[in-house]
Amino acid sequence: MTDSENTETTEKNENTETGESGESGESGESGESKPRSERAIPLHERRRPWWHWQRLTGSRLRLAVTTGVAAAVVGALLGGAGVAWQAEAGPFADDRACWGAFSRDDVAALFDGKRDIRTSDVPITSDRIGAEGPSGECRLTSPRGRRITVQTHQLAAGFGGAGDQWADEFLSARLTPLGGGLLGMASDTRAWLALPDGCVGRPNPLDITGGPTVIDLETGWTVYDDEVDTEGRDALARAVVKLVNHYMTEKGCTGTIADPTGRMPEPPRFLDEKKDAMCDVKGLKLPGAYERHGMGRPLVTRGDGPVRTCDRSVLFDHPGLRMMTVEDPRLAVLYDRLSRDGAKDAVKAGDQDGYGFVRDDMGLFQAECQTGQVTFLVRAEDGDRPGDIRTLLPRYVAAEADRLGCGPLHITLPAKG
Repeated sequence: MTDSENTETTEKNENTETGESGESGESGESGESKPRSERAIPLHERRRPWWHWQRLTGSRLRLAVTTGVAAAVVGALLGGAGVAWQAEAGPFADDRACWGAFSRDDVAALFDGKRDIRTSDVPITSDRIGAEGPSGECRLTSPRGRRITVQTHQLAAGFGGAGDQWADEFLSARLTPLGGGLLGMASDTRAWLALPDGCVGRPNPLDITGGPTVIDLETGWTVYDDEVDTEGRDALARAVVKLVNHYMTEKGCTGTIADPTGRMPEPPRFLDEKKDAMCDVKGLKLPGAYERHGMGRPLVTRGDGPVRTCDRSVLFDHPGLRMMTVEDPRLAVLYDRLSRDGAKDAVKAGDQDGYGFVRDDMGLFQAECQTGQVTFLVRAEDGDRPGDIRTLLPRYVAAEADRLGCGPLHITLPAKG
């Protein structure tokens, strides 16, 4: 036997000992052939536990298919249960934003002239039977982190304003009435305007207790101690008017709302309060506890409008103490249910004068004035000073009723339980 033949024989013996058989199959320690289905699994995969993700999918190809199918199923589930946002491909896929209401220039005016703003929106829709008002949402987002959110929605008659976020933010003393009989207000971080009842403002004509439908804008958290920037306020006021005008046009309503900024008063400023004129209400004395411990300087709504609000010690848009008179019946109706059903201790008044209640953190009275319903509210963020609520409510109701011309109005509180 030659050296080359001896070498070839040795290599064949080594192959036999290691169980390798080339193309003819695989042999185990016993030398028996394994099924082809098991031979198809590479050695490195056979060593993985059965629950390993690559064992379960079997191969890269099957992994890709399985992952794609799973993603499609999850996407379908999320799409069915979530909100159908319509996002544009770039800063603008066309020349309009927020349901077509804003041009590029309109959006740039809200972002200090910047034009790289992205927009996404949920279309405005209504339920089929018209029981609820239209609803929709639009977002304008700057790559520098600023975002403006626009909403169309009906104010719910049952929200009551007791800790309600919308009332805390959009009826804040920082906002100035738009004037001209408009049901709306604006600051440099918030603006809102109700759709006229004669057009589409009240979705169900028979629902006299339903709240108005509004379009509002918000730019994020408000630093309450900062003075209101007049230019920023006017920009939001113009924007909300454009949104309402566009919506009215889409619904076939005639007439447009003019730019309100020329008639709006200067923004409010913090007051140096007098002891006998709390919140600038003559004859309303500051409770001793507030005088001793201090609750911060008050901010009071400036100008005639749907509400007159006095806020102090505001934290994250929630006032530590709020005294508010809702003068417009279209907003006062929102508190009607609460004034009747939310009572811990019912407040008494003369026949046909109204109704209300008092509790540790809040006092409310709903009065019938010549112009319709008016709401008087005193509310604290907590119930730590129930005596102050009981002291303030009768005095506040009497003073504000006289100011509005629907006095004299005197209410009697129940004895403390």
